[in-house]
Order: sequence, then C-alpha cells, then structure tokens
Amino acid sequence: MDFKYDEKALEYLKKKDKKLGEVIERIGPIKRRIDDNLFESLIGSIVAQQISGKAYETVFKRLKAKTSITPEGLLELTNLDIQSCGMSLKKAPYIHSVAQYFQTVDIEVLKTEPDEVIIEKLIQLKGVGRWTAEMLLIFSLNRMNVLSKNDLAIRRGISMLYHHKKITTELLERYHKRYSPYASLASLYLWEISSGRYGHVDYQK
Repeated sequence: MDFKYDEKALEYLKKKDKKLGEVIERIGPIKRRIDDNLFESLIGSIVAQQISGKAYETVFKRLKAKTSITPEGLLELTNLDIQSCGMSLKKAPYIHSVAQYFQTVDIEVLKTEPDEVIIEKLIQLKGVGRWTAEMLLIFSLNRMNVLSKNDLAIRRGISMLYHHKKITTELLERYHKRYSPYASLASLYLWEISSGRYGHVDYQK
C-alpha cells in the first residue's frame, strides 16, 4: 500500500510554494510504501534502530518466525528469546514495554487521536523518540501534515531548495505552516531533493 494523496494536494503545494512546485513538476508523483499495521510498524522501528536495512530485514524476519507481532505474542517471549534474533541487549526490554502498554491500551483508539496526542503518547514508551513517532504518523497512519524538524534529510532538503545556510526551528516552523495541511507530502519531495540526485547543493555551513 502506498502513501495516499491526491492531485488537489499537489496543486495546493505548487501554488503555495513556487520552488517546491518546480520540483514537483520535475519529479512527478512520488510513491512511498506504508504499512497500516501501527503496532508492527512500531516494533519494527525499535528493531531497526542503529542497524542497516539489510540487518533489520533479517532480524525482524527471525522475530516473526518466533511469534506473532502482537502484544500477546511478544510477551510470550523472554528477553533472551528476543535477543537471540540478533538484537542488542537493550532492545528486548523496549519491545516488552511496548507490548505491555498495548495490552491495556487499544491501538485502534490511539489511531483516531490528533497527531500531537499520538506523538506524546508514543514517546512515553521506552525506545520511542519523537522522530520515530513522526515517521509512524506518515508511514503507518498516512497523516498528511507532518514535517519532522529533527530529520537531517528534511533539514538538508530545505537548505538545498531554498539556499538557507542555517536551519533553525523557527525557520522549519515557517515552512511547516506554508506546507500545511500537506506537510507530509512536501516531506516526500524534500527527502528526494536531499538525495542530491536533482543537482541541488547543501548550503548549510
């Protein structure tokens, strides 16, 4: 399943921001895969911390082979069971903590909450930071108005597109307001720009 947006959202961003509009015209529609299973995505984000994409795929596949990626399934495993999949010592307690939380909290209800409420609840969990919560909003819940201000690629993309030498929180807030209510879609294009494939230069000192 891909991140869902429509032509109306693209047209809005093109009219709102000329430079971003030129990039949208050049790149065309972007497809990014999302996983609407929030709990599994959350566990996957913990597994993926500080390891390569290839290593993550291997480790997560081993975990799935041991149990279902549900609160009940994960709590049937010991810390050693989880570590034996190839994870570090600290990740097993993080995974158990998340599983214990969602044994008593209905994740389907959480999905209906506003963005900031979801972020605040998720970052209370061990092993989950704000960046992780924001990525889950975009790539699991398909939320449309997220601009991750601590994401280095987002900051680099803004520097490249608008020639800013210094990226501040205030500057990012300004762009978030400009892109709203489609900041997540703008983020997809900023990530593309940050790759350097389109000839943009990073102006940050």
